[in-house]
Amino acid sequence: MKFIESDVNPKQLSPLNLAFIGDCVYEMLVRETLVTEANRPVNDLHRESVKFVSAKAQTAAYDRIKDCLTEEEEAVYKRGRNAKVGHNPKSASQGEYHIATGVEALFGYLYLTEQTERIKELFKIITD
Repeated sequence: MKFIESDVNPKQLSPLNLAFIGDCVYEMLVRETLVTEANRPVNDLHRESVKFVSAKAQTAAYDRIKDCLTEEEEAVYKRGRNAKVGHNPKSASQGEYHIATGVEALFGYLYLTEQTERIKELFKIITD
């Protein structure tokens, strides 16, 4: 499901553009999961969400899904991972940050190609 109808070809977008939208998609999945688990204070929700959306957490997420990725998904992930980000991460190693960028690029690509069921499958593997 996309909110805006557009003619953008995700294969022609830079990996950092894919990661930009993928960061939002991934965070939305995390937030929806947390909100549906329990009605709790927003500060608690934020504290819990950080456990999923940090570079360290996304590195662990990649370890859980890497063997399930198709060749195309792996190629998208690698494009994101290998992108030159232009700054140093604060709370993660350079390697973790690059892996997280790859995961975000993958989720952005899947979103823009309207592969909602695949997004759900991968996120379920991550969170189980």
